[in-house]
Amino acid sequence: MARVVIRSETDAAGLADILRPRTDVVLERDVGDGRFEAESGPVLSYRRTVDVVQGTVPGQALAVTQTVDFRLAVPYFGFLFVLPFKRTLAKPAGDRAPWWAPPARLDARGASVLGTLALLTVVSGYLNTLFTQTIPFAGDEFGVGNSALGVAGSVVRVGGLVALLVMIQADRRGRKTVLVWASTAGALLALTGAVAPSLPWLTVSQMLARAFATSILLLVTIVAAEEMPAGSRAYAVSLLAMSSGLGAGICVLGLRLADLGTRGWRLLYLVPLLALPIVGAVRRRLPESRRFIAPHVPGAMAGHGGRLLLLAASGVLVNLFVAPSSQFGNQYLRDERGFSGARIGLLSIVIGTPAVIGIIAGGRIADVRGRRVVAAVALVVGTTCTLVYFFSAGWQMWVVATVGTVVSAAAIPALGVYGPELFPTGLRGRANGLVAVSSLLGSATGLILCGVLSDRFGRIGPAMSILSVGPFLLAVLVLAAYPETAGRELEDLNPEDRPPSP
Repeated sequence: MARVVIRSETDAAGLADILRPRTDVVLERDVGDGRFEAESGPVLSYRRTVDVVQGTVPGQALAVTQTVDFRLAVPYFGFLFVLPFKRTLAKPAGDRAPWWAPPARLDARGASVLGTLALLTVVSGYLNTLFTQTIPFAGDEFGVGNSALGVAGSVVRVGGLVALLVMIQADRRGRKTVLVWASTAGALLALTGAVAPSLPWLTVSQMLARAFATSILLLVTIVAAEEMPAGSRAYAVSLLAMSSGLGAGICVLGLRLADLGTRGWRLLYLVPLLALPIVGAVRRRLPESRRFIAPHVPGAMAGHGGRLLLLAASGVLVNLFVAPSSQFGNQYLRDERGFSGARIGLLSIVIGTPAVIGIIAGGRIADVRGRRVVAAVALVVGTTCTLVYFFSAGWQMWVVATVGTVVSAAAIPALGVYGPELFPTGLRGRANGLVAVSSLLGSATGLILCGVLSDRFGRIGPAMSILSVGPFLLAVLVLAAYPETAGRELEDLNPEDRPPSP
């Protein structure tokens, strides 16, 4: 239980403001005698008590003591929000949520669900990053070049076909059940990479692990969209993106192990063992999505083909560039800039940590101002900076990489929320699975082209220049064809999910 004590002196008008129920991070109700409880908010318990000491001289200031006792409903990551929550409560109540809070207030269930999903997303972030970060070191052990590594990366991503089957089951059996067994399967399959005898063996095993990791990421985004208020869906995606980044960061930090020897990279494939107790905790705490439980019609693709084509094309375009940028980024640093595994990890942390700024800003602006402009600007500026990075050296490389990472990160919540928003409950899993397959095909194409072109040019930069056309075209597509979904209920975007009229 956390406590905030605020002492102040005020007049009668100021006291009236203090005795008015808060409507910002918590929606209070007046229970009498200067006591207020939470009617709604991200808290398991909450009470604000106002004590007033009347002055003995007419017109003398009133001495007021406010005592707030609360317990946040955010599991696992609640400690990160206690201090900003206290600081907000210590200030006069406002009409708008502070910058760190969701634009539309969460209730206790929503806060609990989001915290639980964030923990699972850490696992997904690690599993989705593992192969990409370790493949250059595995390539050294197995004695293969860029073309072979590009093919291996593309094969791993084609495992999205398995992810599609998982997502179909999520529409039939429920989000929670599928999330639990997909997380377990992904962790166990990732472990097999530690004993891979060859690049093809490693590729096939991680193709399956990556497929389940992709399913986790898709499903947590869907559950978040189905649980969050309309004005905070992009905010939720931004928090999940940061959690995924934490998992990826753990993997990047682990690259120091790759410097232990030719086989040191294998140690990173043992870390997924730690995911198993996390899955157990999620199984106990996470409820089934309330929109999945609510009556809804079975998913039918009729009438949704246009939206599916739009998002599928978008996934191909962006991943033509993003996937090779991610996988060949380490190869570029090792082969063209002479970085060790430890120095690669340092660069990744230095340029990746500020991405939190872009994610938070992108999520908030996407909820408050709209998604389309945020996404388009982030795509153009972020891609340009990333492209310059592959032609830079020294401090310039570090600067443009940091700027590119921060700006690109703003597109994650702005674009990531569209998949769950544009399809009804009964179709949401299957449609997002199909979009993921398209995205992975774009990744596979980009990786193969980057591998072949970089071998031909003798450098990775010229290959990335050609592939950058993808996100630039997507920016145009977002402005020209994407609908604006900010602040709209899922049932308004998908009328078939509306409850029948009485």
